[in-house]
Amino acid sequence: MKKAIFFDIDGTLINCLTDQYTMSNKVQDAIKMVQAQGNYAFIASGRPFAFIDENIKSFGFDGFILANGAHIMINNSTIYQSPFDQSFYNTILEEFNTRHIQYILESTENCYIPEQSVEFYDFYKGIGIPTSSIKRTLPPKDMGILKIEALCPTGNIAKQCIEIIESHEEYGCFKSIDPRLFEIYNKKNTKATAIIRALEYLNIPVEHSYAFGDGDNDTEMLSTVNCGIAMGNASDFVKSFAKEITDSVADDGVASGIMKYVLK
Repeated sequence: MKKAIFFDIDGTLINCLTDQYTMSNKVQDAIKMVQAQGNYAFIASGRPFAFIDENIKSFGFDGFILANGAHIMINNSTIYQSPFDQSFYNTILEEFNTRHIQYILESTENCYIPEQSVEFYDFYKGIGIPTSSIKRTLPPKDMGILKIEALCPTGNIAKQCIEIIESHEEYGCFKSIDPRLFEIYNKKNTKATAIIRALEYLNIPVEHSYAFGDGDNDTEMLSTVNCGIAMGNASDFVKSFAKEITDSVADDGVASGIMKYVLK
């Protein structure tokens, strides 16, 4: 029976915060070894497709789970896509503009950072995101938005941001790498729900699934697959959801985890 292995990107395959922008040769070789044995290798990222580095796009992954599960691609074809409800989207933007909250609106091919969101633009530019995929305007009205990220000016505004989001029961948020930075998602779409959809599409039982991750948005997938593997650089909170712990991203934890837990 074939296996399916799902890999987070940031903090798992690469680490842009420490200028590690590409997968190491050791990690690439291990993933290729998985695929050579007839197994599937997937990306499972909070990033939209527009923010996936070309080195990862061209590597040969069998599929992509994107925007924390709101978009699924298998063999270069979209099998699932679930944009935000338009009324929620309109309400959130009005609230954000009133409180001077910076934001990015993420769709499949492009992401939109309004001109006033200077700090947000500089942040993404600084971690190697291609600026060619960033539009400094609002998206067309019919553009499906898959994920919203918000950067609040103060801790107090951040608390208000959480309250605004949580007042909509279908939506949730979690903090990202900065305590003022939030990723907003529809609760029906997570990496875990997307993994189940991908497994069903490929007719692979959950018992043959694995996942590598390090962040708060990886907890559900780590506890959903048969063998969730947390990176050594993950927090104790994230590690509590995993079945196994591997080395850190700086020490090629994906490669050692594959050899120890997937190809054992």
